[in-house]
Amino acid sequence: MLFWIICAALALLLAALFALALLRSRVDEEHPAAYDLRIYRDQLKEVERDLARGVLSEADAERIRTEVGRRVLAADAQLAVADVAGNQPRLLTLVAAGLMGLGLLGGGLAVYGQLGTPGLGDLPHGARLADARETYASREPHDTFMARLPARVAQEPEPQFAELIERLRTAVASRPDDLQGQQFLAQNEARLGNFAAARTAQSAVIRLKGESATATDHVTLAQMYISEAGGYVSPEAERALRIALNRDATDPVARYFLGQMWLQNDRPDRAFGLWSQLLNEGPEEAPWIVPIRQGIDDIAWLAGLDYTQPAPRETALDLPGPSVEDIENAGQMSPLERQEMVQGMVNRLNERLATEGGTPEEWGRLISAYGALGDEGRALAIWREAQQRFGDNPDALETVRRGAQRAGVDQ
Repeated sequence: MLFWIICAALALLLAALFALALLRSRVDEEHPAAYDLRIYRDQLKEVERDLARGVLSEADAERIRTEVGRRVLAADAQLAVADVAGNQPRLLTLVAAGLMGLGLLGGGLAVYGQLGTPGLGDLPHGARLADARETYASREPHDTFMARLPARVAQEPEPQFAELIERLRTAVASRPDDLQGQQFLAQNEARLGNFAAARTAQSAVIRLKGESATATDHVTLAQMYISEAGGYVSPEAERALRIALNRDATDPVARYFLGQMWLQNDRPDRAFGLWSQLLNEGPEEAPWIVPIRQGIDDIAWLAGLDYTQPAPRETALDLPGPSVEDIENAGQMSPLERQEMVQGMVNRLNERLATEGGTPEEWGRLISAYGALGDEGRALAIWREAQQRFGDNPDALETVRRGAQRAGVDQ
């Protein structure tokens, strides 16, 4: 009810302002045409003086009198119109002001009825939290959510690779307890977009590892759920993320996707807590920094917080990190497209290091990035290659090791 009272009061206030503008008397104010008339009369007097002194001829004087006389008539007409407009009946003015007020009030109500939500009641903080809890508790399981989506077409591999993947599938089916085979199968099925098969293989990896399964193993499983669902963090994906955080509470990828889950369940406050920490921790080139920078200002606003995100940290010379254009483009991408963009950036760095070499910082960054993308096998292979390359330089090797530690492959 208070909302409608405020709307009516604002409409009446605007109508009153219009009425005051219409009713305000302008009798004491000189019309511009009156000023012009004085000028024209002075000009006529000046013409007569010039004619008497012999400065003007009679013909020129007559021409000037005619022109000034025309202007005098025009100014008189303007004054007559002003007198009529300035002396309108007050009743007519009041009626006009009332019609304006009704028009404002009625028009505003009509527009609000179309664009607003007239029946929506107040939503106190406690009620919003209760709704968010209900949304969280009633989330769809992964399979139910996927049943509502259009069928996903897996990527067609090259003929040579298709033969290899079929041989790998056959080998793993005949030896289901082969850990390395299940790892290779999970990675390759995910690359082809066969996420259901990839999840089956990754679940087998976790089963075979038992208690030695790492946080990265469980995050990889969660990423397969999330990628298949186009960014939706299902209860099954959340369960894998929670297990990962129980093993490593600092795992950045698990915290990023957990923040995404809270966003999907109307809890921007919890998402902000997770993502702001990740943004402060960095590193700037980490794959999750681009989407966090793109969205955290809006998340802070939704959470009711006054927040200014920290400026990007400077990185070592020639190290590729997300540009302003990358951040802007990320805001227009789906989660899967964003993942592919990040994968492309990492692959370009990998190709440059393989062909041109690079600094220890770049090697550590590459290992960390592959770990964050869930490609533990490639991260481990690059770490082993880095050990050979920098084995005679303990300081450089220690720099690379920090990236391997972030990826969980430094054992």
